[in-house]
Amino acid sequence: MTQLIYNEKSELLDDLAAFILKIGNEAIQERGRFNFVLTGGNSPKALYESLATTHRAALDWDKVYFFLGDERYVDPEDSQYNGLMMKNSIIEPLGVRADQVFYVNTRLPHAEAAADYKERIFAHFNGDLPIFDLILLGMGDEAHTASLFPYTTILNADEADVQSVYVEKLTTYRVSFTAPLINLARNIAFLVFGSSKAEAVKAVIEPLTKNPTLYPAQLIEPVSGNVTWFLDKEAAAMLTD
Repeated sequence: MTQLIYNEKSELLDDLAAFILKIGNEAIQERGRFNFVLTGGNSPKALYESLATTHRAALDWDKVYFFLGDERYVDPEDSQYNGLMMKNSIIEPLGVRADQVFYVNTRLPHAEAAADYKERIFAHFNGDLPIFDLILLGMGDEAHTASLFPYTTILNADEADVQSVYVEKLTTYRVSFTAPLINLARNIAFLVFGSSKAEAVKAVIEPLTKNPTLYPAQLIEPVSGNVTWFLDKEAAAMLTD
């Protein structure tokens, strides 16, 4: 595990963009394509816009396949749909082909949406376990990541899977990768900003005890890949190391 701590958000995003491009170019050189899982929410929007503009020429985007680690169970035209933010900030600006982008079909019933998404992902990997080149993750104040929220049923998953999960605090369903699926990745990068996240960062990176039911991001322990944390100084304020 590596932690990188920044005084300025702009510097953090520049370094994270360079990190993504390095992994992407290596994946294309070694395996002919870059399987890239994006995270939703507001924090990464500027990063995606930067990749689509400033760094447009730094990667062969025709060989990049885009996924989302989780999705809100809302209509695809809803402003809260993660896929819409991804589409507007990076997919359309880059002119990415439709067959390179994997959206969650939230017009299906939630369990069917999860099953359909899983089926398409596994087909992309020719039926093998999906080993993504890079998964970007955010983290909430309560240490949720993807849609792995405290005290939810998906935390008990022991297989690489995509599941629908009811999040009681939000009174809604989500569709999410399970922790075992995330942990297959070659590289995982957390992007975390703000003082409100400091306690959760401390609990996950420097835990006094392991309690993933309370701190779900503790479940992110790659089988053989690498985890890198990109933190601003506020989010890292409680770390002792």
